[in-house]
Amino acid sequence: MSKLHYFLRLNPPRASFMNDMTEAERSIMQQHVAYWAPFVQDGTMIVLGPVMDPKGGFGMAVVAVESESHLQELMKQDPANGLNRYEYYPMRAVTKQ
Repeated sequence: MSKLHYFLRLNPPRASFMNDMTEAERSIMQQHVAYWAPFVQDGTMIVLGPVMDPKGGFGMAVVAVESESHLQELMKQDPANGLNRYEYYPMRAVTKQ
């Protein structure tokens, strides 16, 4: 079965978040990065990182998963979910074979 690809946008709690997060928020974001690291290694997470939008930065990612419910479970377990808010959209990705 071929994988489904999704674009994820992680919306921070405020536009200035990347510049003024508290120590507690920074700790959560470090846990967020550590949470996704194994998924980068196994190819589930194709790319992720902060986007430095001058109107307010946000996180983005592209994932390859078995199902939408698999993606929802991954996002649910993310330590940053709750502090930040996820949006996600199906996409037709062109990937390296």
